[in-house]
Amino acid sequence: MPGRSAAPLSGRDLEDTVARLAEGLGLEVRRGVRVGRRLWGAERVIDLVLTESVQRKRLGVECKFQGARGTAEEKIPATISDIAAWPIPGIVVFSGNGFTANMRSYLLSTGRAVEVDDLEPWLRLFFGLSLP
Repeated sequence: MPGRSAAPLSGRDLEDTVARLAEGLGLEVRRGVRVGRRLWGAERVIDLVLTESVQRKRLGVECKFQGARGTAEEKIPATISDIAAWPIPGIVVFSGNGFTANMRSYLLSTGRAVEVDDLEPWLRLFFGLSLP
């Protein structure tokens, strides 16, 4: 399967992995798409926007990597909330051993998050692509 050659080692590596997988499925990939401002005025930027070429269906993707335990996961609920303000559907793709079991459970319970290893079938279903 595209994008599964090695586990991501950083946030940028996770973005690259997701982009390669999406391109392997025939999706157009744009990085760092600016889309308005947050409540406090900060610019809102979507990590990746994936577009299916025929129907032009789009999906925003936020990539979150945490290699070691830390406070980065504390920002996840705000990210899930921010996705609701996007003008397109969106998900969080996450990877790394640093996420606690509670945070993994929270992410999956939102219906707006998927682990990178489960991303390909998720994208195939979302964009109506053939299943392997």
